[in-house]
Amino acid sequence: MGYLTTLMNHYGYIVLLISFTLELIAVPVPGEVLMGYTGVLVFQGKLNWILSIFTAWIGCCIGISIAYWIGFKLGTPFFKKYGHKFHMGPEKLEKTSQWFEKYGNKMLIIAYFIPGVRHITGYFSGITRIRFRTFALYAYLGALLYTGTFISLGKVLGPQWEHFHNSIKKYLLIAGIIAAVVIAVVYAYKKHKERIKEKLTNGLSKGIHLFHSLRRVRLLILAIAAVFLGLVVFMGGLIQDYLSSEFEDFNAVVSVLVSLIFDKSWIPWMDAFGLLASAKMLWILGILTFVWVCLKGKERVVEAGFLVIAVGGGELWKQLLRHVFTVVHPSPNVGSSLYPFPNEQTLMATIVYGFTSFVLARASIKPSISILVSLLTLLFLFVIGLNGIYFGTESPSGTVAGYVFGGVWLSLTIFLMEIFRLLKKTF
Repeated sequence: MGYLTTLMNHYGYIVLLISFTLELIAVPVPGEVLMGYTGVLVFQGKLNWILSIFTAWIGCCIGISIAYWIGFKLGTPFFKKYGHKFHMGPEKLEKTSQWFEKYGNKMLIIAYFIPGVRHITGYFSGITRIRFRTFALYAYLGALLYTGTFISLGKVLGPQWEHFHNSIKKYLLIAGIIAAVVIAVVYAYKKHKERIKEKLTNGLSKGIHLFHSLRRVRLLILAIAAVFLGLVVFMGGLIQDYLSSEFEDFNAVVSVLVSLIFDKSWIPWMDAFGLLASAKMLWILGILTFVWVCLKGKERVVEAGFLVIAVGGGELWKQLLRHVFTVVHPSPNVGSSLYPFPNEQTLMATIVYGFTSFVLARASIKPSISILVSLLTLLFLFVIGLNGIYFGTESPSGTVAGYVFGGVWLSLTIFLMEIFRLLKKTF
């Protein structure tokens, strides 16, 4: 790699073109590291950002096209017999085959982010006789995403790229797989639109029948129960990762990205975001919600009572969590008072804003108003969490945990409130 970086300093674009052509025909070249260093050179003003991405992209397209035609001409028997001599043995072909069966042609987009797989994707596409037009569409798009992502991250992170390189690769792989699944779903919908419409029509008919048999409140209770259970499972995973000190890379990567994306000019905005979660603002919002419920609520006593339970119980829940995680924190650095787990601001904001949003959305006749209220609530909660990460007073993992732990108490409270409504009507 040292030799490559020296060449990059003297012959940047030529090295990029040749290196990525070679990498995509399975010559061992450290592609991500090379692109990260390219981004650093862009950061330093030694290379042009767009031209660097374009050059690396052309290299990838040339390399993977050569691999495709080699695979197309030689076929499976050749690679099964001689592939092990140049890291293209049966085991790698089998692994790639499993990925293709799972994700289809969308695999060509995310394969670049998977070491060991991207090097044989072109060969495998040729061996399996994928149409070149289809292959080129997905492979070239994936190459653009691959080169653009890593060079841009290197440009944003600058000299800090090397420190966070491995963590970023992991999160990008996860994001790539999610994106591929989403693309696959969209593609399947377009290809099988009529069948899907038929299934949806039948499903809606069954849903309407279920709605009339269970009534609206019972369906709502089932939905809230599902959300509660999902959050409880997520909470369990967060606790396990916290106790195992698994959040260090996540915290470091997110903190650096936030500091680089939001510079000092954002300070006034961040101060304003912090006010949204201040104790004074939460009290004001709670009181206004209480007054609105008493004046406009359909079941005033029930909603006002559960508002008190949500806020008061949320405060007790917060204190209990503070005590538990102060005792069981895995290390002084992770469990220090500077970075509480979960974040108490996002926890209480989730409860107060979430309950207010639910009451307003439930009382609204127009679905558009309910959607608008929900989106505004999500936006407020996001910027509240961003505030603590920006100023370095909260860890990203603690912020996420605050949303989840707050969501657990909120969904439990709403679930009990709707059960109480149902029982009240029944008896």
